[in-house]
Amino acid sequence: MGPLDILNHLLNFMAPAAFVALALVLCGRLFGAKGGVVAGWRQFAVIFAVGLVVLAGGLALGARDGKMLTYSALVVAAATCQWLLVRGWKG
Repeated sequence: MGPLDILNHLLNFMAPAAFVALALVLCGRLFGAKGGVVAGWRQFAVIFAVGLVVLAGGLALGARDGKMLTYSALVVAAATCQWLLVRGWKG
């Protein structure tokens, strides 16, 4: 496998985490979340990092990428992280 193939696989591995993080930040702004204690780009970075950790854990535990359980865990972990970042428990 060449370097461009490796880069392609890496970007495709990271794409779900990036999409979910971007969607959560944009929808949070759209539906009235004030942003909590961090700016939007920082929210994206934190949620994206959490998503990558979840995807890597799913790859390590499931022995292959793309399992639905991993994607479900990605959504739950990213949504929980967003809720914590915007201080959702304060109403």
